[in-house]
Amino acid sequence: MTRREFRFGAVVRLADSAKAWAEKARMLEDSGFDILFVPDHFVGPRFAPMPALTAAACATTRLRLGTMVLSNDYRHPVALAKEAATVDLLSEGRLELGIGTGWMRMEYDKAGLTFDPPAVRVARLAEALTVLKGLWRGGPFSYAGEHYRIDQLAMEPLPKQRPHPRILLGGGGPAMLRLAAREADAINLAVQVRADGSAPSEADAGVAAFIRKIDLVREAAGDRWATLDVGTSVQQIGAASRLGEWSAANVGPQAETPQVLLGSVEERIDKLRHWRDEHGLNYFVLHNDRDLDDFLPVVKALAGT
Repeated sequence: MTRREFRFGAVVRLADSAKAWAEKARMLEDSGFDILFVPDHFVGPRFAPMPALTAAACATTRLRLGTMVLSNDYRHPVALAKEAATVDLLSEGRLELGIGTGWMRMEYDKAGLTFDPPAVRVARLAEALTVLKGLWRGGPFSYAGEHYRIDQLAMEPLPKQRPHPRILLGGGGPAMLRLAAREADAINLAVQVRADGSAPSEADAGVAAFIRKIDLVREAAGDRWATLDVGTSVQQIGAASRLGEWSAANVGPQAETPQVLLGSVEERIDKLRHWRDEHGLNYFVLHNDRDLDDFLPVVKALAGT
């Protein structure tokens, strides 16, 4: 079993001012977190990802900056390639681009966007990744796919990281996980969303389903498995979690997975060590930054070990 070093991130959605946002970013940097993530939804109190990451970059020097995760259907990959390259360059190579298919049907409807079946959205994301990587290589790039067509487009500036910024893919369905195993640098395992985009599927919940995802990624990744950061989002810490404020997920069935950390600090640390040492998971992202006080002792004990 590959034993990877622990990495920790936190999703941060909003602040009252530029000063408060900078203070949140610096607090994460000083506390052992590897990365600050910003989500991507039209609804709810949250910043737009790219401007927020740029501001966080200006306030920090080491902290990596990521998206958890962008909806591919909300932006064309040519525009995203330009924005991501700019953030990566201005942050001195600290961007981690998290991206997924998009899933929240209600949000699509409110924005007047077409919500296609899962297979179509996954295929479109696969093409978008090809376009992103092609543009980031530099020089004229052409592509003719079902969803995107690019004709001899050369993009400048190029990202600082070569050959491209780290890519994180998040999802829970088999097709998405196989795509992530082939294309991503990091993978965030989630409960698969219902095909109608209404909510995570109860049929995909539980520890057995979670372990099957890990096994699927390991098999699909082959030799790449040893190079991947693989993990999940910590949705609940202790009984007083504020999950309901931010997520549509029901984490009750996930109690045995690393998405739920109950008990003492020592028990939480032991649980994450178990999932790292027995299953290869090393990359854990706090879903709600209001639970930082409960999560900080875990980060301090395990980060970089």
